[in-house]
Parts: sequence; structure tokens; C-alpha cells
Amino acid sequence: MSHKLILDVPNEVYDPLADTAKRSGATPEELAVAWLAAASRQAATDPVEQFIGAIPSRTGDWTDQHDKYLGAALTRTNDPNAGS
Repeated sequence: MSHKLILDVPNEVYDPLADTAKRSGATPEELAVAWLAAASRQAATDPVEQFIGAIPSRTGDWTDQHDKYLGAALTRTNDPNAGS
């Protein structure tokens, strides 16, 4: 089953979408569906999702950037020269 979804997007969203779609041989609609599907799968399988909001933080973009912060923390933990 599929559903029709009509979106009104600004030019700064549509233009890069249309350019990327053209280069890949897809329509903007096909590419948008693929991107939405990928984002939906990632959100559904994000192992940190269940902890979002559970830990107080002074970092305001933790929910959007948690992979970056976790990666940086792992790098610091595993690289003895990372903190120098």
C-alpha cells in the first residue's frame, strides 16, 4: 500500500533535491521518497533513541548530533594522544 503525501518545500530544499535527482537519473519525488525511507529506517533503528531525554545535558544539539559526540568520546578514549 502507498499513500500520497503533498509537501510544500522552499527553494533551498527543492533545488538541491532536484539537482541531485537529475544527476542520479531519478525524479525529485523518487529521490525524496528514498531519502524519507532511509531517514525513517535510521530513526527506527537508532540504538540511542530510547535514551534521548533521559540524561540531563548542557549540550543543546545532543539529539541531532549524538553520533558525532559518541564518536568523539570513543576517539578520546581509544587514542591516548587525542586529548593533548
